[in-house]
Amino acid sequence: MISIVINSFNEPKTIGRAIEAIINQPINENYELIISSPDEETLAVAREYKKSSDKIQLFNDPGKGKSYAINLLLPKLKGDICIFTDGDVYLSENAINQVLKEFEDNRVGCVTGRPMPIETKDNQYGFWANFLFDAAHNLRKKLSEKGKFLECSGYLEAFRNGVIKKFPVDVGEDTVIPHIFWEKGYKIGYAQDALTFVKNVDNWDDWVKQKTRTIKSHETLKKYVDLKKSQRTKTFFNEAKGIRYLFTYPKSLREYYWMKKLILARFYIWAKVFYETRLVNKHYTDAWETVQSTK
Repeated sequence: MISIVINSFNEPKTIGRAIEAIINQPINENYELIISSPDEETLAVAREYKKSSDKIQLFNDPGKGKSYAINLLLPKLKGDICIFTDGDVYLSENAINQVLKEFEDNRVGCVTGRPMPIETKDNQYGFWANFLFDAAHNLRKKLSEKGKFLECSGYLEAFRNGVIKKFPVDVGEDTVIPHIFWEKGYKIGYAQDALTFVKNVDNWDDWVKQKTRTIKSHETLKKYVDLKKSQRTKTFFNEAKGIRYLFTYPKSLREYYWMKKLILARFYIWAKVFYETRLVNKHYTDAWETVQSTK
């Protein structure tokens, strides 16, 4: 038995696609599918799918954030394995089975899939998205092959039920949960063929908003885990180590130009996060925030 949860917020236009991508899969195990959302518009769409499937359940979360909602759901989930994804993305055809395959190793406690941008590289933000996702894939694959710790992607994350009862909400759930499992002696699996298709931002304001929040979600991690045992992978210095890959990825003069802009943009984001977290004490908080261009 497995539990699949789609966390969603103000996504009535995309939740149907997310649901269909799951219920149309040839999933090898019995499962329940919970659609969690604080807004009636999203739940109304999910309710239509529930009419034709007894596997679908609805959960009206209080709207205080994704981590808060997951913490409320954890004691309610019936599955031995819990799989989480989002309402504004959709999974590849056999993604669930690919994730479950990783759990055949009893030492694996937490598994992540591979995010894939739906954008092509023919514009700046599409190129940036492809590069950053490819870089994350290469890092996860390398760490997985060496049996080292790797962080998960919140677009598709799974873990064994009952190991953790609750987790802190002032740090990203896809950041802290794999650290907790690692400290408990579990391995982190990478289901690289379990693809999650993601629409990325297409303007500067949304890009800054999204990336700033992502980096901030890692900054409070040291309050809860021993970073000597499971080191952060998303740090300024780790990004700096990848400078060689930055200049082997572009295939044209236009892409080299976009890459130079990305370097400056990432430096700006890290400086912004440093200023806000270290100097003005403005830290990550668990709250639903809409990035319109990703919908």
